[in-house]
Parts: sequence; C-alpha cells; structure tokens
Amino acid sequence: MGKMIELTASDGHRLAAYRAEPTSKPRGGIVVIQEIFGVNSHVKSVADGFAKDGYLAIAPAMFDRVQRNFDVGYTPEDIAKGRELRPKITLDMAMKDTQAAVNEAKKAGKVGIVGYCWGGFVAWMASAKVSGLSCAVPYYGGGILDNADIEPKVPVMGHFGEKDSMIPADGVRKLAEKHKKQQIFIYPADHGFNCDQRGSYHAPSANQARERTLEFFRKHVG
Repeated sequence: MGKMIELTASDGHRLAAYRAEPTSKPRGGIVVIQEIFGVNSHVKSVADGFAKDGYLAIAPAMFDRVQRNFDVGYTPEDIAKGRELRPKITLDMAMKDTQAAVNEAKKAGKVGIVGYCWGGFVAWMASAKVSGLSCAVPYYGGGILDNADIEPKVPVMGHFGEKDSMIPADGVRKLAEKHKKQQIFIYPADHGFNCDQRGSYHAPSANQARERTLEFFRKHVG
C-alpha cells in the first residue's frame, strides 16, 4: 500500500519516510513515529492500518541522521542496536524531523501524531514543540515521566502498561493527575503491548487502545 519518499528537515537534513495513502480522499494526516527499531515491517503495517482508516500516514525514518535505512526486528541483538543509536538522536533532531513529517502530512488536512516506545516520547514532546498538530497519542514512551512538566499545546491521549517495569504505573498516575485535561489510560499489559511482533503483545489492550486512538483522531483530525 505504501512507498518510501524523502523529506527535508528545516536544517537541510534529508530523511526517508514511509507514506501510506488511503484509497479515497484523506480524512487528514497521521504521523507515525517509530520505536527504536527503525521503520520496520511493524511500523509500516501500523501506517497501512491508518491509511485503511482513511488517513494519509507518514512514518519518518528518525534514525537516518545516524544510520540510514535502519530496520531491525526484536531479538536481543536488535534491541541492543536500537539502544545504541537512540541516544545519538537529540531532542532537537527528533523535533526537526517530526516537523518535516507533519509538514508533509498537512497536505491531507489536519494532522495527528502517534508514537510507540521511543516514538511515544517523541510524540509527547511534539505535542508542545511541533507546530501544525491537532492532537498527539503517545504509547508507553520512555522519557515521558522525566518530562512531565511540559505543557502540550494540543489534546493528548496516552497509553501505558500496568506491568511496564520501565515506566512505573505510579508515575503514570501522577502524570495523569498533573495533566487532568489529557486522557491517560493504563492497561493490564507490559511495555510494547501494541506490537504484534513482540512477545509482550497483548491483543485485548492493543485493540482497546487502537479503538480509543481512532475515535480520538476522528474527533480532532477528521
């Protein structure tokens, strides 16, 4: 359904992105931010899913600044590679590349952003720092709790797992208390529960979170 395109960030950096188009006129645009595993088959399938729901989906290759065409799975070796690259992408880099993706998605109308794992952190920060967004949906973003003091400029819906040892549920509850205007949900699941290629996949939680996300996008994007 999708194809690879090239985006240009404000500093001139060129990055790849996966673009998935709906079969009819788009309801709007959705930017899909990867985990630490690159724009792999799972991220592409997520983008394809939003395209089937009627949105133009853009998944930027966020690691292109340090390693182009990074695309791995979920073995311990893959996780180690992803963790090695992640710190090399500064927040400023991530925001510039996210902005480039939003600018592309805007061609379809209003834009929402969704991100998973590290991408969830990016989506959370983008809610305050990236222009042109109508809403943001971070999934279990590591680093969100350390940046709970930001003030999102757009509505946010967050999805977290009760069993996620990396993002303690107590911290998530404090986040929800701090940001009462936002919707924060906790599921009986572990980190990465949305990814059907990971051992932590939890179908009931993933399905419920996606239904909520889609309803959120219908409300704020179109």
